Amino acid sequence: MALIVQKFGGTSVGSVERIQAVAQRVYKTVQAGNSLVVVVSAMGKTTDGLVKLANEISRNPNRREMDMLLSTGEQVTIALLSMALQELGQPAISMTGAQVGIVTEAEHTRARILHIETERLQRHLEEGKVVVVAGFQGISSNGELEITTLGRGGSDTSAVALAAALQANFCEIYTDVPGILTTDPRLVPEAQLMAEITCNEMLELASLGAKVLHPRAVEIARNYSMPLVVKSSWTDDPGTWVTTPKPQGRSLVNLELARPVDEVELDTDQAKVALLRVPDKPGVAAKLFGEIARQQVDVDLIIQSIHEGNSNDIAFTVTTPILKRAEAVAAAIAPSLRSPTNPKSDEAEVMLEQNIAKVSIAGAGMIGRPGVAAKMFATLAEAGVNIQMISTSEVKVSCVVDALDGDRAITALRKAFEIATSSPVPNPQSPVPNPPVRGVALDLNQARLAIRQVPDRPGMAAQLFGILAKHNISVDMIIQSQRCRIVDGVPRRDIAFTVPRIDGETAQQLLTQVAGQLGWGDVVLDSAIAKVSIVGAGMVGQPGVAAKMFDALAKHQINIQMIATSEIKISCVVSQEQGVQALQVIHSAFELAGSEKFVVPA
Repeated sequence: MALIVQKFGGTSVGSVERIQAVAQRVYKTVQAGNSLVVVVSAMGKTTDGLVKLANEISRNPNRREMDMLLSTGEQVTIALLSMALQELGQPAISMTGAQVGIVTEAEHTRARILHIETERLQRHLEEGKVVVVAGFQGISSNGELEITTLGRGGSDTSAVALAAALQANFCEIYTDVPGILTTDPRLVPEAQLMAEITCNEMLELASLGAKVLHPRAVEIARNYSMPLVVKSSWTDDPGTWVTTPKPQGRSLVNLELARPVDEVELDTDQAKVALLRVPDKPGVAAKLFGEIARQQVDVDLIIQSIHEGNSNDIAFTVTTPILKRAEAVAAAIAPSLRSPTNPKSDEAEVMLEQNIAKVSIAGAGMIGRPGVAAKMFATLAEAGVNIQMISTSEVKVSCVVDALDGDRAITALRKAFEIATSSPVPNPQSPVPNPPVRGVALDLNQARLAIRQVPDRPGMAAQLFGILAKHNISVDMIIQSQRCRIVDGVPRRDIAFTVPRIDGETAQQLLTQVAGQLGWGDVVLDSAIAKVSIVGAGMVGQPGVAAKMFDALAKHQINIQMIATSEIKISCVVSQEQGVQALQVIHSAFELAGSEKFVVPA
């Protein structure tokens, strides 16, 4: 007999008829010999309606009262579903987050789970009851017994956390699509259903806007090795399994406040190739990386910085043994990127750097915690280590530094993040080879900030991103230009990064206020951007994946404004008006379309 946690979203319980259908599905699962905990969201658009009521009363509703108000939505659903199960002859009991023992921080509207007191829940399960739990909510740990909510996607988080606390066999997430698709079916109806995906891949896609699973839920599944399956509420199809790494033996205390970083890594077998002042037009990255792929040169990090005038810088890292091949490719292609009227200009200059190392921090706990990257930068600054390149993802932040600084950097980072040893981070194992690209995601809710002429010395990135972290502003892509200027005797570089669009103007104001004090130039905001990304664990060691992405964009005259990569993700910033087209052409280029068209129910 298996212990299963099932979660049903708002669409799945949006009417009496749908609640009765859910009850039939639950009853069938119990009749097969399983113990069951069911986590539900509020019915349909109930939460939106409650938010609207609050805004009609107050322009700035009190956060405590918002929790009190919004938590009522799930209570309606749990009572109705319990009644529906009882009508079928199945013993059931409804429980709020507080009653089921979900203890959280005393942080209204965005609390994280500290632990779950499972005694009462276990007792009801042993009595043969289905326990129907209100998702999205808990109770504070400060002795005040305050109702708290977990923020957007909170019911996913509740379900996976309960599964981890109960050591369930697996957790089923029922939704309005048949599983996890290769992209948003509202934009690409031919999106293909995946049979499985790794936790790391899902973390990237979820954080890029794939709404079928919330990143916090995936983080818990990864940290506690809880198998997840995403299925349709309307069919019996098998859905998509999210595969997890081997158990890490984590404590269930401070469940969502666990150590954010699991691993600190050092790679000394790195070299950098940069092309400076390449034309800012479609096709340049495609031409460069197309030739690199043809020469079977495997690239690690790729960055393209913000443009200056009509040119960009593109830099990439390779392993030291293939540096000569990479240099030859870059040198051979550089003349074709120069102006035909002035072929001897300093355009498309090739710059090599061999004595570099890559230091990285990795861990699923970084999600939604703006201070983690800032802490890394501050630690390197305190150790006197200057950062040459930065690469970020949801589960990893990497910095390229001088090779002579590598050991000092790694020692300082291990101490700062309390990592005793450095062993390989466990990766989810799949029974079939990982495809190069699992999915494609589009984020239309980002803005880009560019800071001109930032002094190139240890500590500047720490100060810059520390300011944003103090104001709870998350940073996504971070690009440091390769061109270095000497102004007033000080070497300077430009830094560009993306933030949620809602935080763009605030971030610009904060950084402009300290520009004079910290010695940097203008802070420029651009909100008319889109970020399109490909994700896949199988792209490691596969030359040509980046080239195919860049070529797809070039063929449709979509200009790439920024590029940033991690081991399993490549992201490009394009203009906002070309964002949907970029998603569609990349999805097509990697042949991810299926034969069936999916329509998301209203």
